[in-house]
Amino acid sequence: MPLTRRLSLLLLVLLLLLVACAGPGPRPPLLEADAHRERPSSIDRSFATVAEAFIAPGIPEDTLDSPAAWLAEDGRLWLLVTAKTTHRLRIYDGERGENLRTFGRRGPNPGEFDRPNGIAVFADLLFVAERDNRRVQVLRLPELRPLATFGESELRSPYGLWLHELAPGELEVIVTDSYMEGADHDTVPPLDRLDGRLRRYRVLYEDDAVSARHVEDFGDTSTAGAIRVAESVFGDPHHDRLLVAEEHLPTGTALRVYELASGRFSGLTLGRGLFGAQAEGIALWACPDGSGYWLATDQYPDRSLFHVFDRESLTHLGTFAGETVANTDGIWLHAAGSRRFPAGVFFAVHNDEAVAAFDWRDIAAALGLRVHCED
Repeated sequence: MPLTRRLSLLLLVLLLLLVACAGPGPRPPLLEADAHRERPSSIDRSFATVAEAFIAPGIPEDTLDSPAAWLAEDGRLWLLVTAKTTHRLRIYDGERGENLRTFGRRGPNPGEFDRPNGIAVFADLLFVAERDNRRVQVLRLPELRPLATFGESELRSPYGLWLHELAPGELEVIVTDSYMEGADHDTVPPLDRLDGRLRRYRVLYEDDAVSARHVEDFGDTSTAGAIRVAESVFGDPHHDRLLVAEEHLPTGTALRVYELASGRFSGLTLGRGLFGAQAEGIALWACPDGSGYWLATDQYPDRSLFHVFDRESLTHLGTFAGETVANTDGIWLHAAGSRRFPAGVFFAVHNDEAVAAFDWRDIAAALGLRVHCED
């Protein structure tokens, strides 16, 4: 064998040995898509068990994410849930769990969706955040008539949204934007590029005329206050608070507490060390005097935990779980009451394929909470 060929083979062997010794490369950050593999497989803390009032029939192909309830003029309670992989909304009877129908299909046009995720209702307006259309779509209930879209110029990867009324005909909408970096968009950006995790809009509406204006982007860039992986968000104007779920497990999953008006990080992180799996959906049971309860999901694969905090002091008051509900993404608390649930109902997505309901009276009894604001 010629000397040059022997040298080439020797160099190739040495290169292969070096690669083998180097071992695997660094692991990518844990994001929503793969964080489930790292969560604890079973619950390791005490909780109260509350039986589900119903669990709607499962539809695995939908990959359900977030629910929102709407009370129609005829008194019927609708439960609308985003279906990420079939790019539509699934609509249930909110009192019996009956599957009523679906709405939408994949596409960029009005009434179409691409990876719908966050959802919220105000009066007869439905807001849906679409991750891959990079927008929020507004539809009129009950006919689900498309009215407007907004955010296309700013949003890069919208997930959750929360809204509240500023004045008659004017809403504030806050959208989480969990944009990533890298060739596969799976790398958490450096801290100094996390200042757009939340985007604030003003929405004006009158009859079928809806318009939106982008107000600002905000997000803390400190180690303590930055949000690496964002999805669920919920505000409390009475206490000037905005709670955002930090889902990044290596950082420590919990709820970041921001100031609603200024958008600044308050310095508080709620539930650090309490959330054992992954902080997810957020809801608020609110009374006019400022009292009430925060509810937040701890997304265990075997059974979801729901932590309850005092609205004013943020003290942890207890934890409950259903008999079956597991791996919950979105939640929705309909506190206004309905025929079957006169004191309100708490909805939770079950294992990406179904949705469950809990009677608020059962939750209150299990944890010693108030049933009505007047109690």
